[in-house]
Amino acid sequence: MPTLATLPPLALYIHIPWCVRKCPYCDFNSHTAGPELPEQAYVDALLADLEQDLPAAQGRPLTSIFFGGGTPSLFSADALGRLLRGIEARIAFSPDIEITLEANPGTFEQDKFKAYRQLGINRLSIGVQSFQQAKLQALGRIHDGGEAVRAAGMAQAAGFDNFNLDLMHGLPGQSLEEALSDLRQAIDLGATHLSWYQLTLEPNTVFWNQPPVLPEDDILWDIQEAGQALLAEQGFAQYEVSAYARPGRAARHNLNYWSFGDFIGIGAGAHGKLSYPDGRILRTWKTRLPKDYLNPAKPFQAGEKRLPLDELPFEFLMNALRLTNGVDAQLFTERTGVPLAQLDSARREAEQKGLLRVEPQRLVATPRGQLFLNDLLQYFLT
Repeated sequence: MPTLATLPPLALYIHIPWCVRKCPYCDFNSHTAGPELPEQAYVDALLADLEQDLPAAQGRPLTSIFFGGGTPSLFSADALGRLLRGIEARIAFSPDIEITLEANPGTFEQDKFKAYRQLGINRLSIGVQSFQQAKLQALGRIHDGGEAVRAAGMAQAAGFDNFNLDLMHGLPGQSLEEALSDLRQAIDLGATHLSWYQLTLEPNTVFWNQPPVLPEDDILWDIQEAGQALLAEQGFAQYEVSAYARPGRAARHNLNYWSFGDFIGIGAGAHGKLSYPDGRILRTWKTRLPKDYLNPAKPFQAGEKRLPLDELPFEFLMNALRLTNGVDAQLFTERTGVPLAQLDSARREAEQKGLLRVEPQRLVATPRGQLFLNDLLQYFLT
């Protein structure tokens, strides 16, 4: 079995599973919040969950923390402050740690977000999706366009100079100009990062069972091309399939994930990926339902899977090839323990098909390879 000479950087993902209302397109582990959230009990559970995962840290500091959901901004600053202090008492923070909190415009309160910033949370990811009222209603969002605009202003006023806006395109009845209008609005609001992705219909959602009428493929393609051109013209570099950033503002948590770094996952339904010096690489997942996660009689961890040696090329490249600039080819061996030469045959085939760039020192998909990523990855299945 291969061993790992050095372990990857370590991040922490924290899942807070409650929302004001479940959106019809959402397939994440989110649940409608009741009149009162069990903040204190959930923070206690998160810290106990982390305590059990501490051996996986192997002495590494945290390079990033990401609060995802659900809607983490439903939690009070007091609860998040107690949680962050508890985490730092257990695992060291890197001096330049990036701490991101997902928030929805309908949950913004100026004082609350100032308090978040004072806790050391230094990046927000705001779930806008669109600024147009008809589109927001079609998506089942609880905010309107005005609240979305105000949320960005409040983020800046609270001291956040680094924030992401989530936007969707390919919305029901959306025209090219409507999609571009959303992008222009987000740029004008001073976002340093944009997650801009096409609406897809996912199983186990309302939209899957009651699908809305979406734009034709030709319109979707026009939106994609024109949107990418606009973002590039405005100084946003595409560094991942659906992520665009100002210089130096690519999300560190995302970069760690896509470059096959390690992350501990705590919270209901959270997933993790952990490496060990003996070559083991584990995928882990936690108990999904909040009531079960909060039940002291039930374990936090619902399962784990050791990645088999023959699946490592696919697992690594499934992540790394989403990055538009790819990764240094030697990172494959550093993160998997597998010799780079094992990829030689599949690399040649993918290069001949125009899906992988002919660049010996890097693993990079061509623009065509990015478009047909699933086809590209098939070459690395054993």
